Amino acid sequence: MLKERNRAPFVSFGADMKQARLALGYTQKYLAEIVGIDHRYLTSIENEGALPSLPVFYEIIRVCQLPVMRYFHPEAEDRPNAARERVILKLSLTPDKYLPVVEGTIDAANKLDEA
Repeated sequence: MLKERNRAPFVSFGADMKQARLALGYTQKYLAEIVGIDHRYLTSIENEGALPSLPVFYEIIRVCQLPVMRYFHPEAEDRPNAARERVILKLSLTPDKYLPVVEGTIDAANKLDEA
């Protein structure tokens, strides 16, 4: 088991996984089936902060399209802040047909700051 100080980069993994799962429109049972684990194991990762085995971690990262560098190199200086990272993740999961809406929203928000 990892000592608490070594778990720090993985603290948000369960929440990140849940956010990606919901953005993909997957239920816990469906994601667990795709990853090849029991849904109760997935629930403990998502809700209780349990750390998955490396093969399970890899499959979750792959299926949910999570940024692996966030967990292995959190000290990277060019890493965006947490809010920006969440938006980047959500944007990567957004269907292309909705990108003009997202872009328009960002443009409108930026114009508010200019005023």
